[in-house]
Amino acid sequence: MDLVAQYWPFVVGLMITGVCSGIAAGLLGIGGGAIIVPALSTALSLMGYDGDVVQHVAVGTSLAIIIPTGIVSARSHYKRGALDIATLKLWVPFIVAGTFIGGLVAGYFSGNVLRIVFAFMAFLIAANIIFAFQTRLMGHLKGSALTHRISASVVGFISALMGIGGGSLSVPTLVAFGATMHAAVGTSAAIGVAIAVSGTLGFAISGWGAEGLPPLSLGYINLVAMLLVAALAAVFAPMGAALAHKLNQQTLKYVFAGFLVLVGLNMLWKVLAG
Repeated sequence: MDLVAQYWPFVVGLMITGVCSGIAAGLLGIGGGAIIVPALSTALSLMGYDGDVVQHVAVGTSLAIIIPTGIVSARSHYKRGALDIATLKLWVPFIVAGTFIGGLVAGYFSGNVLRIVFAFMAFLIAANIIFAFQTRLMGHLKGSALTHRISASVVGFISALMGIGGGSLSVPTLVAFGATMHAAVGTSAAIGVAIAVSGTLGFAISGWGAEGLPPLSLGYINLVAMLLVAALAAVFAPMGAALAHKLNQQTLKYVFAGFLVLVGLNMLWKVLAG
């Protein structure tokens, strides 16, 4: 009974995270990492786990959760012809390298460093959603293979530190390089799988043998959270998609940007409060 009393808040927190991330995935077209990371870190913090371990487990587990959802999404886009194979071949080797390195070096960063990275990138992504400055800055470089490779490496590295599938970074980057929105979203879904697999491996290795991990963890990957959140996210994603069709695209854009700002502020608050 003591074991049940200790872990039921964690399980309830995971269930709520899965529901919310699934709805967000359908509503906003994201992998759910922007919700999973802060929600999972909050659940673990309330259970009394160390702050550094909390953020690393939240980020690593978020990447693991994105693997199955990303595969399903990528297959769906591929069947609809919205996946640019040439761009995918150009990006994948470099995004895998960037993500793997990010996952490995994350173990050397404190939890607060990861929170600051997450907050800064959340603000930057929100600003880009509203002002679309990336297209103006990078549009003229769309024909450069080197620029694609550098972009892939940077997107992979940052996505690993944030615990996201990279859609918030790769979609606007591909659009800036001249891809249609449908092709950018479809290709980004496949890129997200590469990010998630590589990042998960990096976090599993860097967290192997770490002290103070939650039960049933492989390095910084918590298996309980991975299975429970992924299952509920898959069930509730259609509800978010149905809601998305009731809102216009401009409204969705502002909702997503506002959400990212709030998440970023929450991360900064945790840094300052700690």
